[in-house]
Amino acid sequence: MQRYFVEQSNVQDEFVIAGENARHISKVMRMAVGDEIILVHDNTAFICEITDIDQDVTAKKTGRTVASPEMPVKVAIACGLPKGDKLELIAQKATELGMHALVPFAAERSIVKWDDKKAKKNQERLQKIAQEAAEQSHRTHIPQVVQPISFKQLVQTFNNYDAVFIADEEDAKLTERTSFKQKLQALDSSKQLNILCIFGPEGGISRQESDAMLDAGAQTMSLGPRILRAETAPFYALSAISYEFE
Repeated sequence: MQRYFVEQSNVQDEFVIAGENARHISKVMRMAVGDEIILVHDNTAFICEITDIDQDVTAKKTGRTVASPEMPVKVAIACGLPKGDKLELIAQKATELGMHALVPFAAERSIVKWDDKKAKKNQERLQKIAQEAAEQSHRTHIPQVVQPISFKQLVQTFNNYDAVFIADEEDAKLTERTSFKQKLQALDSSKQLNILCIFGPEGGISRQESDAMLDAGAQTMSLGPRILRAETAPFYALSAISYEFE
């Protein structure tokens, strides 16, 4: 059953779908009055029946909903700006794995630099990728993709989270490491946790950045003895969190 996210205020029994989604329903999927679709509104997936198809599409609630597949913890992924289309891959696949938000930041070793105009355009593209991935993976939440922030701004957000983990390649080189599993199990799971996982760009996190984050309350997470690429490490962490809490 096709799934679409809708933004609409004062929802009672009907939704009005406009724009690209309406065109997709009528022109691409060639749906008709009486067909059922899933409309996601305010983190709830409603099974609806199409009642009218014109320039806009109208659908009414059937009274049935679909269980939420969201993770019991909210995981934000902060990535030092990488090269090429790696951030697009992260936006897509991390959404499929349950990411709650994506926070790009300008790291010391980031080669890529985004000016204000480029940042806005790239953020809109990444947000669209996240929405399409959320629809494909039957999410009820579209991860928010924020515009790139500075490293200093990133550290200032730490108080918004119950735990902050940094992927530091130096940790992988240690003979003895505290496993990521043990650190996750030490968290208070009696409430919905907000977790921030931070990953560097190509070349990783600098020693100065690592020290600053540890001083601000972050802790390292061990992702095994192998050095992972910038675009691979977030998937590893999300998979580990999903395994532990789901």
